[in-house]
Amino acid sequence: MPVQNQVRARPDSYHEELRADVRAGLTATPKTLPPKYFYDERGSLLFDEITRLPEYYPTRAETSILHQHAAEIAELSRCESLVELGSGTSTKTGLLLRALLERGTLREFIPLDVDSAVLTDAAETLAAQYPGLWLAPVVGDFEHDLHAVPPGGRRMIAFLGSTIGNLEPSARAGLLGEVASTLGAGDTFLLGTDLVKDVARLLRAYDDAAGVTAEFNRNVLCVVNRELGADFKPDRFDHVALWDPGNEWIEMRLRAVGEQLVTIRDLDLSVRFAAGEELRTEISAKFRRDGLRAELAAAGLETVRFWTDRDGDFGLTLARLAPARRRS
Repeated sequence: MPVQNQVRARPDSYHEELRADVRAGLTATPKTLPPKYFYDERGSLLFDEITRLPEYYPTRAETSILHQHAAEIAELSRCESLVELGSGTSTKTGLLLRALLERGTLREFIPLDVDSAVLTDAAETLAAQYPGLWLAPVVGDFEHDLHAVPPGGRRMIAFLGSTIGNLEPSARAGLLGEVASTLGAGDTFLLGTDLVKDVARLLRAYDDAAGVTAEFNRNVLCVVNRELGADFKPDRFDHVALWDPGNEWIEMRLRAVGEQLVTIRDLDLSVRFAAGEELRTEISAKFRRDGLRAELAAAGLETVRFWTDRDGDFGLTLARLAPARRRS
């Protein structure tokens, strides 16, 4: 079957949101930028490279779970429509697609991502691999654009890669509630989460020896330069990764090398950085099984199965609406 033309959830939203987020983040104390702006074409390629680094275990661990349990997931979900949030290259998702097609229920795959270029490439690759599958990519932000996903039959929403860990707890709760509101009786939600572990291993995963993560981190400045006419000098910012034990998350930051004045022309905004001042670009929360179950339950979702890899590094949860929330 052909690949459907991309649906843009909100055609004019990217630049509007970028402008608002950059202004709010760079005038806040401390300064921040949202991690979703890492992912232009170059950022997506850099992240794909990160997933293959020896220090970065999450992708290998999650892939191993899918290798072992994809057939079981397909049997439990029996979905006709697979929706993937923050789909990226959808490399791991191929294991799910294959199992669901072998199960004989899957009709369509709907990847949703902010990067239209990576969606195009992924859809072309998947169309060649699975010629009988209807592909309907959606360009959008998973925090705001679930409504743009077209209705279908029995559905599974997949949110892999522990991307949910990039959200603050209140935003996580909001997203889980939004997911629950879109599920009907028989629908399921598949969630990948990185688990709490040795801090040294966590830090190495976000500060690799080859410096790829550092380039990925600085790429957000390149995006702001290109899209908003800013004059950040990315090489004047050092990559920083640290562990916050109270929140149990990794923070990625960019630390100014010397005092700097940055102008964002399109915002008519000048921002001063003191020497050593840090700009937070990402959090990556790590989870515990009981806490994850509680977060899902608070959103009206009950855990059906929880799987980990052999070393217990990563978790994959299949959930559905709790009985009180189910509707026909």
